[in-house]
Amino acid sequence: MRMVDIIANKRDGKELSTEEINFFIDGYTAGDIPDYQASALAMAIFFQDMTDNERASLTMAMVNSGETIDLSGIEGVKVDKHSTGGVGDTTTLVLAPLVGALDIPTAKMSGRGLGHTGGTIDKLEAVKGFHVEITNEEFMEIVNRDKVAVIGQSGNLTPADKKMYALRDVTGTVNSIPLIASSIMSKKIAAGADAIVLDVKTGAGAFMKTDEDAQNLAHAMVRIGNNVGRQTMAVISDMSQPLGYAIGNALEVKEAIDTLKGEGPEDLTELVLTLGSQMVVLAKKAETLEEARELLKEVIANGKALDKFRTFLHNQGGDETVVDHPERLPQAEFVIDVPAKQTGVVSNMVADEIGIAAMLLGAGRATKEDEIDLAVGLMLRKKVGEAVKEGEPLVTIYSNRENVDDVIAKIYANISIADSAVEPTLIHSIVTE
Repeated sequence: MRMVDIIANKRDGKELSTEEINFFIDGYTAGDIPDYQASALAMAIFFQDMTDNERASLTMAMVNSGETIDLSGIEGVKVDKHSTGGVGDTTTLVLAPLVGALDIPTAKMSGRGLGHTGGTIDKLEAVKGFHVEITNEEFMEIVNRDKVAVIGQSGNLTPADKKMYALRDVTGTVNSIPLIASSIMSKKIAAGADAIVLDVKTGAGAFMKTDEDAQNLAHAMVRIGNNVGRQTMAVISDMSQPLGYAIGNALEVKEAIDTLKGEGPEDLTELVLTLGSQMVVLAKKAETLEEARELLKEVIANGKALDKFRTFLHNQGGDETVVDHPERLPQAEFVIDVPAKQTGVVSNMVADEIGIAAMLLGAGRATKEDEIDLAVGLMLRKKVGEAVKEGEPLVTIYSNRENVDDVIAKIYANISIADSAVEPTLIHSIVTE
């Protein structure tokens, strides 16, 4: 078998066999196939697409290129959730204890963020003492006993995907549905989940800017998951404006606590209930999404979800007293309101630019080497469709530097006020096949 023949086959629109795909991934991971040939194949895939069989084979080849996590020691159906990312995306912090409160094992492997704000681990580390440096044995013991734990991503998980992603980033082949879908699904499958719920974002603050692209990606990932024996469902949700009100690590932990109390933002609460309902059904704890939603609302109302969050923090060294005393989370030195310049209705927010405004404060990383300031960020005071009066706070800045003129300018440039507005639809659709 020769790599040049595989490239030519895909260039000509032929379907690659599982053997050809394995030959490529094995050889590229081992360093036997050079970058220029891998680049040529990526570009051929970009233009010619892949069949469902090819996508499933590529995904499993990347899964098998490195370590896989064996969660068979954890009792019950292990359901994982993945978000394609956005601004103020606090769902994991709420979902993990919420679903865990229904005795569904939530064994989450998460990473650190690169972009607007920190990743799930960065946010959780805003709680003093919280850490993810636990052994696999401790991880599984905690999940079996208390149903929820978060661990850092293994260094040798899907090494083929890491090499391919770096290559795609510099060859103009990032925006390829089969390559994105296999990249995401390979990591989820290698992490050991039995079932997977996907939150595919669409809008200005999302990787997939249009609903059509989000639909294509969601269907691709769901088909891959189901084709390789993992029950998979997806929700396409809106990211034309930030989710919830908080953008920043400690601020988002506080918002997660409020949501688990039943006092969180309407959009964050709705998204969590929608995703959580799918997780409950896949875990076979309810037969219908409606029944699952009622179970989730019940553990919020009776305090079990909040208690599970306390237990979760305690088990991983975190100060669980922040649940009742959120003022013990990192606090910014300066709190600055940004007033509305006119009376009207908030008509538009450019979500990714608002995220960049938070990053300028230090809430996120521009490069992998950057250190995050866990205390800083933005708190939206108005969302799209809400009325605002001139001089009323539009956004509150939490900063550890006094001069935030650059952040204020970014906020004003990317929040519009008009006479009227159409509120965006949060849940665009649900994909099950």
